[in-house]
Amino acid sequence: MIRKIKPNILQFYFENFGSCVYLLKINSKEILIDTSSREAREEFLEDLKKTNLQPEDINMILITHQHWDHNGNIDLFKNAKIYDYKNLIKNKINPEQTQGILFIEIKVIHVPGHTDDSIAFLYRDVLFSGDTLFHNGIGRTDLPESQPEKMHESLIKLKNLNYKILCPGHV
Repeated sequence: MIRKIKPNILQFYFENFGSCVYLLKINSKEILIDTSSREAREEFLEDLKKTNLQPEDINMILITHQHWDHNGNIDLFKNAKIYDYKNLIKNKINPEQTQGILFIEIKVIHVPGHTDDSIAFLYRDVLFSGDTLFHNGIGRTDLPESQPEKMHESLIKLKNLNYKILCPGHV
């Protein structure tokens, strides 16, 4: 299912896992936030077609964290530059100082807790929170790679941001 968040932001919702992918159109760039799971692949491709896009049209993919229900379709996007927290660190780019350089108008915020590599993205007044923050709660911290002690700090970071619309990784 496709839902318009703003004129240049669409949400693709996949009912199987309640997971979401977001499509942003910024400065003639087609940017995805997450790619959902392989189980949602056919539905995802159909939804992309409904927006008159093919996988090769996507310029950039931003991954909120490395779980299968968020990165399961990365392989479809051969032309896209893919960024996640590890790629940013490996390239010695501080993800909290990338606004206007690497990510055009998107601010990157490291929000460990659900996973150590969890990142959120702030675009103007829209927060893409991955699995850190939901409309009705917070992300799981009972997984082997979770860090419950860091979740509180991450939630404070997000609380202090100036946003009006929350776009979580699951609804």
